Amino acid sequence: MASAADQMAANLSLASFAKATDLKKRLWFTLGALILFRLLSFIPLPGIDPRALGTLFDTTRGTVLDFFNTFSGGSLERMSLIALGVMPYITASIVVQLASSMSPSLAALKKEGEAGRKKMNQYTRYGTVLLATVQGYFIAVGLEGWGNGAAVLDPGWVFRLTTVVSLIGGTMFLMWIGEQITSRGIGNGVSLIIMAGIVAQLPTALAQVFEGGRTGTMSPVMIFGVIALIVALVLGICFMERAQRRVLIQYPKRQTARGQMQAERSHLPLKINTAGVIPPIFASSLLLMPLTIAQFAGNRVAGESAWGDVLITVTAALQHGQPLYMLMYAAGIIFFCFFYTAVVFNPEETAENLKRYGGFIPGIRPGKRTEEYLDYVLTRITVIGAGYLTLICLVPEFLIAKAGIPFYLGGTSLLIVVNVTMDTVTQIQSHLIAHQYGDLIKKAKLKGGRGR
Repeated sequence: MASAADQMAANLSLASFAKATDLKKRLWFTLGALILFRLLSFIPLPGIDPRALGTLFDTTRGTVLDFFNTFSGGSLERMSLIALGVMPYITASIVVQLASSMSPSLAALKKEGEAGRKKMNQYTRYGTVLLATVQGYFIAVGLEGWGNGAAVLDPGWVFRLTTVVSLIGGTMFLMWIGEQITSRGIGNGVSLIIMAGIVAQLPTALAQVFEGGRTGTMSPVMIFGVIALIVALVLGICFMERAQRRVLIQYPKRQTARGQMQAERSHLPLKINTAGVIPPIFASSLLLMPLTIAQFAGNRVAGESAWGDVLITVTAALQHGQPLYMLMYAAGIIFFCFFYTAVVFNPEETAENLKRYGGFIPGIRPGKRTEEYLDYVLTRITVIGAGYLTLICLVPEFLIAKAGIPFYLGGTSLLIVVNVTMDTVTQIQSHLIAHQYGDLIKKAKLKGGRGR
């Protein structure tokens, strides 16, 4: 049976949306921030020849740079101020969260409330600057040696310094925009920025598909197969993201107004994919940093030295569809599924809360046994969630590599777009429901005042 909130969400209309002025302000702010993000992606770094860079980038189609370029909304291809995107920030967040789970001092800092959260955010920002500096330097050095420096107008330390400073500034500005969207807009700001970059590449990808059909480089059967795969992935993602394992919770009998004893029952919903879209994003960001450095450094070295041979071999082994890349990507997704699930859901805390309010799982003793049971259930559904995420992310990677599709549109991209869209729509519905409840309370107060 649907709850009152679910029934109200089903009855939402455009009329209620038009009256929600605060929601409209948030939506306009979010839209304006995303437009600013897209405008920044067209501002090139100082000292770059965009035409020569575009020609060089065409020679790397099908490599890991396509993956990075998709996440950055084409910023890497144009080598814009925000070419690094928000990936250094995400990588720094991963490192800080991992450190907090292993360091007692950082774990204690997390429990200090708002002050501890601000301190952790400060460490994340420091890590973002450090990672952006390292990546920016290797990109600058790689650009100087890429195609004999055809894309760089005036190579040297001045170019390297301006590139590093510009990329750090672009990444930090994107991080700030993401935080502003989260606090003053709708949805998670960083996730929306990543989604906006992916969606911005969709028209180009579709144009390449139809152009391939027109020129004969892609058969009609392949085009139909690509579209069918995308539809199947979207449907599968929607189904799995809404799948839950509902644990029955029993509360002791309580006396009702009529003097009857009645037991209350509820459910503890455990999502099959508790970690959401975080594992693919974390695994991608951790892979992208060394892969980007290897890609740009590999363009500079020659294969005559031992170091050059090793770097070129590693770069070739980490391309899309290669066994080493697929293995590392799958391992990263599975690891972060279990890690992030452990971060967001604490069986011990849940068991203590149930015990405090008198709730228990039928057949399971409260306390330690309830904690063990919840951990048992969560571990097994996380296995299913990790397998689902790995399948969604790796099957398109394999097909893209083997079928020779001339663009990159993987399961990770679709997973992020569908998840962020569902989360944003849910938040919009929440704001509309809150607005309707506010109107009902106001009407009730007015009627009560008239009654007096």
